[in-house]
Amino acid sequence: MTHRTTDLEFAERVERHRRELHVHCYRMVGSFTQAEDLVQETLLKAWRRRDDIADGDNLRAWLYKIATNTCLDHIKAAGRRVRSLTSFRDVPWLEPYPDRLLAEAAPPGEEPHERAVARETIELAFLAVIQLLPPRQRAAIVLRDVLDWPVADVAEVLELSAAAVNSALQRGRATLRSQYPASERDAWTAPSSSDAEREVLRAYITAYEAGDDEATLHLLADDIRVTMPPAPYLFEGIDAIRGLAARARATGTWRLVATSANRQPAAACYLQDPADGEFKAFKIDVLRLAGGRISEITTFGPALFPAFDLPEVLA
Repeated sequence: MTHRTTDLEFAERVERHRRELHVHCYRMVGSFTQAEDLVQETLLKAWRRRDDIADGDNLRAWLYKIATNTCLDHIKAAGRRVRSLTSFRDVPWLEPYPDRLLAEAAPPGEEPHERAVARETIELAFLAVIQLLPPRQRAAIVLRDVLDWPVADVAEVLELSAAAVNSALQRGRATLRSQYPASERDAWTAPSSSDAEREVLRAYITAYEAGDDEATLHLLADDIRVTMPPAPYLFEGIDAIRGLAARARATGTWRLVATSANRQPAAACYLQDPADGEFKAFKIDVLRLAGGRISEITTFGPALFPAFDLPEVLA
């Protein structure tokens, strides 16, 4: 007798793919929060259509097809495409992805999929640049160049011919090349020294907590850039950051906790409430390093502290 998957078995099999589908949706839309909504919608659609897939079919590919098309519908409906990109402030919906969750993105039964969560395909810079692409180009790049799917499988998901997929890939890659200087691409894909990054992060935390502006500025590259999505602020250069650091120091007393996001070092920042003396979640600074110095800081609000497994109030 042929075994037929029960509803409970189907739900359990689908649930094993939740995290990798979440990372996929995140790459497509650049927002952790929106990706959560989209993967939930994907799983709901899969449940409603569970009779469409036989026991021997490729469940993972089927789920990716639903997830990809759900993302495409969202991008088109919300108009979530960047027309020009000068800094992260041009992507107001950009959000960080906690590294602690990336290890869960492996396909069931496999070790964490290094290609699926490779540094150069999850960094904020990649997430921002890919928002420039039209929806189907974006999907083709993610499926073919990030997940390494064969063109025929990408064509099946997007319901396009192989020739149309290759054309979309050619145009999408040209856009990415124009936005990714070769020197930066090499820096992103080169093996990073986690020890060196942790040392810079420790120095950043120590200087910030001490309110030592000069020590903080010493860690920064001359062409440092600071953005704060969704706020439209852009600070460039040491002089601009000097004023920003002074304002942060004047705000009050800070405590920082080391974390990581998008394969980049990050600091969760808590500001002391003068009313009760408690240190409360305020922001997350995600650092990008180049040549041993901080070349970019992207600051996000406190909404995702729970996703980083960080307390709202620091003990």
